[in-house]
Amino acid sequence: MTVISKLLTDYFNSNDLAIRGLPSVQYVSEQLNISPSYLGRLLRTVTGQSTQQQIHDKLIKKAREKLSPTNLSVSEIAYELGFEHSQSFSKLFNTKTNISPLKSGKSFN
Repeated sequence: MTVISKLLTDYFNSNDLAIRGLPSVQYVSEQLNISPSYLGRLLRTVTGQSTQQQIHDKLIKKAREKLSPTNLSVSEIAYELGFEHSQSFSKLFNTKTNISPLKSGKSFN
């Protein structure tokens, strides 16, 4: 597991995402003590992805975990993940996975 992957996993596993909100590129770069632009170039070279894409990948992974057999609504999951608006969560999830969070959650039943 890379340092960035561990950092994001720890962030998304914390119990205060609703308060802290989503991690930003700035947050990740500050935690690693490097500039956001250097981090972006480094990640593009190593993974072919931007820092924001890395954040989104971890977010979608965590969302899928929360959507698997649950009694929580999509809005509740969005809030737990740090989204202020469930529509933003649904749009991002749908863009990244080509399926709505609601349909994704139902596929586990």
